[in-house]
Amino acid sequence: FRSEETMLSNALSFYEQMDKRRTTRHFSKREVPRELIELAIRTASTAPSGAHLQPWTFVAISNKELKARIREEAEIEEARFYEDRIPEEWEEVLAPLGTDHVKEHITDAPWVIVLFRHSKREREGGLAPTYYSQESCGIAAGLFISAVHNMGLVTLTHTPSPMGFLRDILQRPKHEHAMLLLPVGYPAEGSRVPDLMRKGLDEVSDFRD
Repeated sequence: FRSEETMLSNALSFYEQMDKRRTTRHFSKREVPRELIELAIRTASTAPSGAHLQPWTFVAISNKELKARIREEAEIEEARFYEDRIPEEWEEVLAPLGTDHVKEHITDAPWVIVLFRHSKREREGGLAPTYYSQESCGIAAGLFISAVHNMGLVTLTHTPSPMGFLRDILQRPKHEHAMLLLPVGYPAEGSRVPDLMRKGLDEVSDFRD
């Protein structure tokens, strides 16, 4: 076992590192080695999952033509969302962030990762259900984001609405559902991030000692 002093030191170091994590929509076009993306996916796949079924597929895209096609379709859907479907309450909280339907990050970032959640699994004789796939993929996504930040890269959790076009473009099976689109790369020179304050410990926890 590690000493309590060592555990505390490690915990504080990791917290301080993750507290510096920021999301940006401004990516450099500088190339990122495929090996780094592979390691981020390997890290994500250490996540616990229902019945250890690992109900996820990370589709990693560096092909420029494919990224351009995804951006085109994403912007069509996002324009419809911002123009016709966005709830007033959602628009209110997005306004300070300055987001809109234009998605340069999809073509600027050297890699785009699409996380697909498996609602079913293949087995002999046909498809069978998975268990807690939403929760399992959520945990895997968190580990992926942590791995990317640990490398010194940045990412963005993008959920174009609706996301069915991603399954069609990437030719994934019908029982796989796009959950997140994550551009990965270096931040662009002069990139900007929202000036946000995170909630304090007392706002996000409830200890019952």
